[in-house]
Amino acid sequence: MTWKRPPSPVTKKFKVQRSAAKVMATVFWDAKANLTQQWLQRYGWEILPHPAHSPDLAPSDFHLFGPLRRHLGGMAFETEDDLISGLRNWFDNLDVDSFRVGINSLLSRWQKCIDLHEDYVEK
Repeated sequence: MTWKRPPSPVTKKFKVQRSAAKVMATVFWDAKANLTQQWLQRYGWEILPHPAHSPDLAPSDFHLFGPLRRHLGGMAFETEDDLISGLRNWFDNLDVDSFRVGINSLLSRWQKCIDLHEDYVEK
């Protein structure tokens, strides 16, 4: 019920459209993975703890989700299976060098973090 004065215009009602369903993707990086740690030690990589409040240092935030969002932008999936198929297709067609480039780009980000004494790091 709407209260109004007699000369007031009639309130227009807008048709409500259902928004597109959203899906959350979660990626877990295991710092305790023996195979990964052995590989890093074999090639002389130093393992650094992830500083608090620096999400730009998380590989999935800048190297995985960004390109994935650009790839899937504007696409609509009818079913969850269609979405899963689209994701698998993207992962299957990733160039191996894309991971190397992403990990190497962490070097400058980490250096900023070290220079700021582990304070917040932005792009």
